[in-house]
Amino acid sequence: MPRAVKGVLIECDPSVKAIILKYDEERHDYIVEDLDDERHLVIKESQLPHLKARLSRVCGVHPRKRV
Repeated sequence: MPRAVKGVLIECDPSVKAIILKYDEERHDYIVEDLDDERHLVIKESQLPHLKARLSRVCGVHPRKRV
């Protein structure tokens, strides 16, 4: 039986995409679909806050707040 996973389309720099792909290799926690370009991924919606926090620690950048 098929199972649906809620995802979020994100656009990022190729270097950040490479980091996310590396993280996903460890436990397959983040990526729903790797689109075939260098800037887009579909990420599990439930993992997005965790991924943002992890990236901000590594890159030293704080995530943008929505207004």
